[in-house]
Amino acid sequence: MAAPTGDIGLIGLAVMGQNLILNMNDKGFNVVAFNRTVEKVDRFLANEAKGTNVQGAHSLEELVSKLKKPRKIVLLVQAGPAVDAFISKLEPLLEQGDIIIDGGNSHYPDSIRRTKELEAKGLLFIGSGVSGGEEGARHGPSLMPGGSPAAWPAIKEIFQKTAAQVDGEPCCDWVGETGAGHYVKMVHNGIEYGDMQLIAEAYDILKRGLGVSEDEIADIFNKWNKGVLDSFLIEITANILKFKDDDGEPLVNKILDKAGQKGTGKWTAINALDAGMPVTLIGEAVFARCLSAIKDERIRASKVIAGPQKEPFRGDKQQFIDDLEQALYASKIISYTQGFMLMRETARDLKWNLNYAGIAQMWRGGCIIKSVFLGDITSAYHKKPELESLLFDDFFNKAVHKAQPGWRRVIAQAVLWGIPTPAFSTALAFFDGYRSEVVPANILQAQRDYFGAHTFRVLPGKENEKLKTGEDIHINWTGRGGNVSASTYVA
Repeated sequence: MAAPTGDIGLIGLAVMGQNLILNMNDKGFNVVAFNRTVEKVDRFLANEAKGTNVQGAHSLEELVSKLKKPRKIVLLVQAGPAVDAFISKLEPLLEQGDIIIDGGNSHYPDSIRRTKELEAKGLLFIGSGVSGGEEGARHGPSLMPGGSPAAWPAIKEIFQKTAAQVDGEPCCDWVGETGAGHYVKMVHNGIEYGDMQLIAEAYDILKRGLGVSEDEIADIFNKWNKGVLDSFLIEITANILKFKDDDGEPLVNKILDKAGQKGTGKWTAINALDAGMPVTLIGEAVFARCLSAIKDERIRASKVIAGPQKEPFRGDKQQFIDDLEQALYASKIISYTQGFMLMRETARDLKWNLNYAGIAQMWRGGCIIKSVFLGDITSAYHKKPELESLLFDDFFNKAVHKAQPGWRRVIAQAVLWGIPTPAFSTALAFFDGYRSEVVPANILQAQRDYFGAHTFRVLPGKENEKLKTGEDIHINWTGRGGNVSASTYVA
């Protein structure tokens, strides 16, 4: 029997799987392809993979037999039970040190579990985020691997050569332990939700507020794409706005305003709530999609609920457009600030050692949120790996302060017009809350103690005989209540 020649195996020949195989083949790696419906393997080899070095396998046994050791097998199948089903079928065919890689959009707790289960059996596991869609998979995605650290040296060359390259650097590096790869991909997708919502709000302000046509908005976006907002999403939105249907009308005007979602943004928002981190912009982006989904109810509401009478804009139109560019930039800074705060908190909780500069660098190319902006985040974390907040970095601090006047003018004008700006507005609310030494949570805590005896802590410098520093204090506010507290104070 001939010695195995396969560098890596891949299970799942949908669009992403096929394109990733062809990409790896282009980079000089010998890939063995398998699909549960084996006819797909033959069709792929006879068509898209014709003339390449890609090998086919018609069973899992054949797949394993064609791979060099340690065997490396990528699963690109639907997240959830299908991943576990393939892992359970592969386990008895593999040997100690072999590596199973889940490249789907799995929820990170599943990757934590799978890493532990497979390591206990002598196998290694990697859960890798893969971003960039069909185009990225074919020509260079952003890859975010995490899991068993011992597996990284065996796949490093394949992953880093397959990934997108920016300034000679691969958009792929080791993320961290257990579920860190899929966790970082989840936060990436949450930030993607925020970026998309911000762009949609900017479009709405230009269209409904200023009365600008789709072609003009596309020109504005193309101009923005040459500056601080240079990004994949701004670029494709300009292309979308320019695209005409057969009758000459912009196609975007014919698309039903109900947005779908696959759940990764929701996972990020839930994780933020569980971690107690104020990732407000991603949360609002998810809720904006939920609001869009109740289209029939919004139609009924539009007929019975009146907003403000829309006054024509009498200011300097170009100045307002420039303000909007700054508002979008500042809000984007806030979204990434919140995303990195969430990753920092989760890493602390799960004892992951995340490389934040490396994460930003991985996102610079190949993925949906790729932008020039991420190079600045990479620089910020290179300068200070333990940076507490992007807003503490000189570059971002100055950028937000420069944007602040225009940011406020845009939101104020949108409010006067009655145009909803959930993402812009929550970004500014977070900014104002974050920079406030004092917020009105003293009232909240007093209310909690008044109705539920939930106690409070006293401000340093305001102590007396009754109010002592560091103690959980309950006050009999009415004179009719007792002195027993219901619970200790937890902030």
